[in-house]
Amino acid sequence: MVHVLSSRVLLSPTDPERSRVFYGESLGLPVYREFGSGPERGTVYFLGGGFLEVSGRSAAPPSSALRLWVQVADVQAAYEELSARGVDVERPPVHEPWGLVEMWISDPDGVRIAVVEVPADHPLRSRP
Repeated sequence: MVHVLSSRVLLSPTDPERSRVFYGESLGLPVYREFGSGPERGTVYFLGGGFLEVSGRSAAPPSSALRLWVQVADVQAAYEELSARGVDVERPPVHEPWGLVEMWISDPDGVRIAVVEVPADHPLRSRP
């Protein structure tokens, strides 16, 4: 197996500035680094244990098959904070049959984002 040192999701939005406002201001993701200049410059955000890079420009939105999954400590608090920031919540937090609490939002290009809380008693919290 290749030894992976780092990982990131790469997004080339249709409107880079609008996407930077969404990820940086609306979601409040901290910036890891920026590179290049001009409207298509790259911005890399911390995304838990990985990174999200928004760079370049695409003529069309990404495939509807692309989705992001972000885990938060308290999805209800995230719901309230994101709603207060004007983020359109497609589906408020719901306790799913598989035990996670999920809400759904989308970025400006329609990339669906699952905001997920893993309850304390969920098997994902246990270590073998």
